[in-house]
Amino acid sequence: QVQLVESGGGLVQAGGSLRLSCAASARTFSTYAMGWFRQAPGKERQFVAGIIWSGGSTYYADSAKGRFTISRDNAKNTVYLQMNSLKPEDTAVYYCALATGRIRMGISRSQTYDYWGQGTQVTVSS
Repeated sequence: QVQLVESGGGLVQAGGSLRLSCAASARTFSTYAMGWFRQAPGKERQFVAGIIWSGGSTYYADSAKGRFTISRDNAKNTVYLQMNSLKPEDTAVYYCALATGRIRMGISRSQTYDYWGQGTQVTVSS
């Protein structure tokens, strides 16, 4: 069983930056991809960014392109989301997810991911 622990959320003013971290409790040798999703109140969970563990290819939602950067540290079994130029509409609970590759429906699809973190709140004030 893999546990994912997120950290780094908080309150920031518009235009500011935050870096989210997600540490996996087990070795990620069987990891296909990791991703970040977010869910705002009253809205569906949406894809933010994803990274293929082997090779490091990255993918972003249109809303994240140019502002957010996903990266990984294989040695630490950790994935990061650097968020710059934050906007009030970025306010949401951010979830980290890990895909083993058992189901491959596309890196932006939540069904692809087998394990989820508990979420970390990001609030951007105007």
